[in-house]
Amino acid sequence: MKVLATYNIKGGVGKTSAAVNLGYLAGRDGLRTLLWDLDPQGAATYMFRVRPRVKGGGKALIRGTRAIDDAIKGTDFVNLDLLPADFTYRNMDLVLDATKKPTRRISQLLAPLARDYDLVVLDCPPSISLVSENVLHAADTLLVPVIPTTLSTRTFDQLTSFVAKFNGHQPNVIAFFSMVDRRKTLHRNLIASLSEGRSDVAEASVPALSQIEQMAVRRAPVVEWAPRSPAAKAYEALWAELFARGAV
Repeated sequence: MKVLATYNIKGGVGKTSAAVNLGYLAGRDGLRTLLWDLDPQGAATYMFRVRPRVKGGGKALIRGTRAIDDAIKGTDFVNLDLLPADFTYRNMDLVLDATKKPTRRISQLLAPLARDYDLVVLDCPPSISLVSENVLHAADTLLVPVIPTTLSTRTFDQLTSFVAKFNGHQPNVIAFFSMVDRRKTLHRNLIASLSEGRSDVAEASVPALSQIEQMAVRRAPVVEWAPRSPAAKAYEALWAELFARGAV
């Protein structure tokens, strides 16, 4: 079982859209896939028309008094299950801190699922926190959406530095450009300068398209309801590159 985490310190950069579409593509291609919506805002859970609630809340899940298997829900899509968000995830740092190995609890919870799933996708909240340290320990690959702006690329540098200095498991980091508008000179220049000579930046990118924003209206992956659209093709290309790199 491989674990792919869509993660960035910044919010609103396309993490959830990537997690939802890549999770769908994984299931479509025959991988038994679980998407865990770790963000208390529950956007991925909303996309899949699942109630954002875990019985007993995040505390029961993290402490193990609620079996993780019992919290998993099916989706409308083949080979794709969902571990929904819960508003109590906003306190997950406090709950994790009370456990014996607070930075490894998520990887401990995922371990028994290896018999049931080929891939776990973690849709992570935007922060550097105890939850983030758990994600680093649990993930094989951090997939980092980066908007081609000066502040976003600076944040990516901060993130790669944090991972490099992390005292524990250091996952593979792959960035991809998100919300790209190639009409903008700044976007074109930053993509060219950040990509040059770096193996941790994907060739595939996801443009800024209204089709992606419409996912929240249709409540489904864009690759499902508009498979020939430019947005779907972008996620298909990203999925293919991740597969070729052995990240999924």
